[in-house]
Amino acid sequence: MKLWRILGVVLAVLLLALGVAWLNRATVLSMIAKSRMPHVEPNRPVTWAEGPPTPAPGDRPPNVVFILADDLGYNDITFNGGGVANGAVPTPNIDSIGRDGVAFANGYAGNATCAPSRAAIMTGRYPTRFGFEFTPAPVAFERMVGTESEPGAIVKPKFFKDRLADMPEGSTAASSGAVNVLSVPGSEVTIAEVLKTRGYHTLHFGKWHLGGKQGSRPEQQGFDESLGFISGASMFLPEKDKDVVNAKQPWDPIDRFLWSNLPYQVQYNGSAMFAPRGYMTDYLADEAVKAIHANRNRPFFIYFAPNAIHTPLQAKKEDYDALPQIKDHRLRVYGAMARNLDANVGKILKALKDEGLDRNTLVIFTSDNGGAGYIGLPDVNKPYRGWKSTFFEGGIHSPFFMRWPAAIQPGSRYAYPVGHVDIFATAAGAASAAMPTDRKIDGVDLLPFVQGKSPGRPHQTLFWRSGQYKVVLDGDWKLQSSEAQEKVWLYNLAADPTERVELSRAEPARTEAMLAMLKAQDAESARSMWPSLLQGPIFIDHPSGVPQKKGEEYILWDN
Repeated sequence: MKLWRILGVVLAVLLLALGVAWLNRATVLSMIAKSRMPHVEPNRPVTWAEGPPTPAPGDRPPNVVFILADDLGYNDITFNGGGVANGAVPTPNIDSIGRDGVAFANGYAGNATCAPSRAAIMTGRYPTRFGFEFTPAPVAFERMVGTESEPGAIVKPKFFKDRLADMPEGSTAASSGAVNVLSVPGSEVTIAEVLKTRGYHTLHFGKWHLGGKQGSRPEQQGFDESLGFISGASMFLPEKDKDVVNAKQPWDPIDRFLWSNLPYQVQYNGSAMFAPRGYMTDYLADEAVKAIHANRNRPFFIYFAPNAIHTPLQAKKEDYDALPQIKDHRLRVYGAMARNLDANVGKILKALKDEGLDRNTLVIFTSDNGGAGYIGLPDVNKPYRGWKSTFFEGGIHSPFFMRWPAAIQPGSRYAYPVGHVDIFATAAGAASAAMPTDRKIDGVDLLPFVQGKSPGRPHQTLFWRSGQYKVVLDGDWKLQSSEAQEKVWLYNLAADPTERVELSRAEPARTEAMLAMLKAQDAESARSMWPSLLQGPIFIDHPSGVPQKKGEEYILWDN
């Protein structure tokens, strides 16, 4: 009898411990994640490869500086009369690129999430052509986002555990680097590789997120020098740093995962990980300025891809303190991050001018996708509906500017739709570099269109796909299809650019024709290199953190 009592007590204690662990699972998972963090060495200086002491005689092809913001919403800059907190955060440096060059009124991201968009930019191709369909994410991330829903959620996410067996070998390991197995194939040709054929020195700063297996890292895909991080996110400063102000979203599993799992680190050309110096965006811009000086006498291509203003929401205290008029803490942190990004874009533009290079430098600025709904801020993509991860305009209608004083008339506006896939061909065209001829390139050189030499539309159709969720833009008509919901949305963007009037029932013939376009595009696409592990709802007309209501519009996002 005594033995049974002891066993009963042990069982009760065990059940209690399991219950406590379950109630505090986020803390437990955080502890496990921190124990698996990679080793990060102290900061070390980077010595940038020096170009020639004097410029070569004769004409020099233009430098190309491509600045890619992360999760920057259409309304996060003041160029179009908006801006964070109703214009409380001016963005004069970013705005100047559009003001002094061409602003694309209908610039479209390559995808509604980070990595496929970046793949489209780097290759000039729809990423579905080579199976890079989803954003690489650790299995632990997919499981958390696919199983944890917001309080009171009506529509629950799904995690497809059975699909783990179809993941590439090594990608499901319990190590921080396993996700890097999910990579753009090394056989894809990047814009860096194309520009190198014209003698460009090529440099990458910041986020890569295109994989890290052999042949897929930036220094193996055409970049002479790379300073940044291979994964999809990073801390801007350590969480408890005296110079940082943090904002967390307790309802959001993505946010909980990031705070627990992100290191504060960079690598230089595949070196051991080491700590940046100060706030991440400042550090990357300061190093880019040094690299501009080192390469002032030879043509260079800079891909500047900071993780600003992606979560985790971390502002530098100096920027936060500069915005006391913003009373909402989260909005103030977010605004401070936008302020800092703009200042660092200004550093790069100033360096080009100081070195006498700005007139013959093509500067391109855009964001990888729209602002994220999971940060809980309602106006980041205003006036458009939808968020990152959706193909509504809020998810893919990005700020998109190009400036090249020697070739582009300042103050230009271009109305026809263009896309991230065009950056590849545009940069190659500016450099007079030969394009690959052994594969389909989906983008076009935009310079003849901007200069008025080519009339008409650069594209009659543009496509997007994330699993069963697919979109085609044909002329002014846009059709979205969510096969999991057996639902389509059809909009005439010429008359209804903010997608308020759904027309699929009123236009059945057009709907069927555009669904046929999607089917034909699918036939040209490759099978995804790995399956979608989660499917979750993204509500269109309000951000996360707001209670869901029956009848509200949502899409199902696959990743």
